[in-house]
Amino acid sequence: MSDSPYRLIQSPQSSAVENMAQDRALLEAFGEEGMPVFRLYGWEESVTIGVSQTFSSCVLLDPTLEAYRDRYAKRMTGGGILYHGHDLSYGLILPVAMMQGLSVKESYARITGFLLDFYQALGLDAHWAKDDPNITLASDPFCQVGFEPYDIIIQGHKIGGNAQKRTKKAIFQHGSVPLRCSEHGVSLEDLGVSLDEVETRERLEKSFRKAWYAWNR
Repeated sequence: MSDSPYRLIQSPQSSAVENMAQDRALLEAFGEEGMPVFRLYGWEESVTIGVSQTFSSCVLLDPTLEAYRDRYAKRMTGGGILYHGHDLSYGLILPVAMMQGLSVKESYARITGFLLDFYQALGLDAHWAKDDPNITLASDPFCQVGFEPYDIIIQGHKIGGNAQKRTKKAIFQHGSVPLRCSEHGVSLEDLGVSLDEVETRERLEKSFRKAWYAWNR
């Protein structure tokens, strides 16, 4: 039996529909005092959209999205249009009690801290958007265009994206780490870092475990 303080799930590369369905199923099955879940998962080439968006309205913004009509899914979380297939994602489910007394923004700061550690361990100068005087905070229908306070900035560019949902029992957060060059945002490859998916999974779990023990000191 594992002595890990949380359940680690290593999911294979899947479609947007499968990935979002698994996120939802894990959250719906989570008990108030359940073991926290940290899931890592890859993507087939696809698109996800925010919970308040419709695919039709997104196509009006960018007609090329029509090509993804059979390869998109709606997230449980907010945010904008996000392209997948060149990235690795994490999904995290925590009991509400673990972030007791923290506002949504404060919990974002605590959780995304493990991502700062992940990028900094690669030798990158990663920091939050709110701390960058050259960044103007503003939302946008496209995830990689808008800037929220706890988005991660490297060399003046936003990398990946994160979003959160809360229920009475749990805090759910997921996010994307772009590995390879694409037309949609900056990736680690663009920043001169070459990581395969296996090593990325290992490094993300290492940074998360480090953060976990810091939270629970």
